[in-house]
Amino acid sequence: MAKKKIAENQPAVVEYNENIMNLPESIPQEGVEEITIAKKLLSLYNLQQICSQIDKIRVVRGELPHEVRDMEDALEGMQTRIEKHSEELSELNQKIIAQDVRMKEAATLIKRYEEQQNNVRNNREYESLSKEIDYQRLEIQVAEKHKTKFSADIVVKTEGIAEFEEKKREIEEILTQKQNELSDIISETEKEEQELIEKAEELKKNVDHRLLNAFERIRNNARNGLAIVLIERDACGGCFSTIPPQRQLDIRLHKKIIVCEACGRIFIDQQLVESQNLVEI
Repeated sequence: MAKKKIAENQPAVVEYNENIMNLPESIPQEGVEEITIAKKLLSLYNLQQICSQIDKIRVVRGELPHEVRDMEDALEGMQTRIEKHSEELSELNQKIIAQDVRMKEAATLIKRYEEQQNNVRNNREYESLSKEIDYQRLEIQVAEKHKTKFSADIVVKTEGIAEFEEKKREIEEILTQKQNELSDIISETEKEEQELIEKAEELKKNVDHRLLNAFERIRNNARNGLAIVLIERDACGGCFSTIPPQRQLDIRLHKKIIVCEACGRIFIDQQLVESQNLVEI
């Protein structure tokens, strides 16, 4: 009975807050010795350090990648406007040509009808030709009115294209500047980032799959990207919630993985971090 009670009173391998996350118990993989809780915590802590450095590199780039994409979209939109206005300008020029043809045909008919008036045999024929001449003159007036309107539209479209071209040049200048800035930053940090990513992938091999998934889920949900934190002044290093003394003692024992009840981040003891040879970062 005494042995049974001792077994029942032993702490669980993993402690978690079901409302925040679900960390797995340590499950030995086939052919691999079970990794102690302390080693798991250190692996996660080292992985967190690498991930934090990668985050800092990406913060240096800031909003530049998004700004470059926005400027590229703006440039494409401006080019589309220019092309649309150019098409409309071409259509207006074609309409003016059509009105010129219409006026020329009307003038030719007027001349023909006037010649025919010289050879009419009665007043009826003369009046009929006069009506045709008046109609063709009206056609010329309508065509001239249309030409005036189309010409005014051409001026507006031409001014619009010039304005869009100016804006396009401004966007191109800003885009080139931002692309150069982004290129410089990437060239300075790309190699370092790739090396850190490779180190992170190596460290992930030391963490079992389910625990790693929990770690990455917490990182994605955390504003500062911290998934495993130290206790600072009796409080969580992530959300600064107070940690009771008994819980701090449990954290120092390294017998179970303990998470913050407020934010779900994993705790690691400062002494454990200082006493181990951490992965060189």
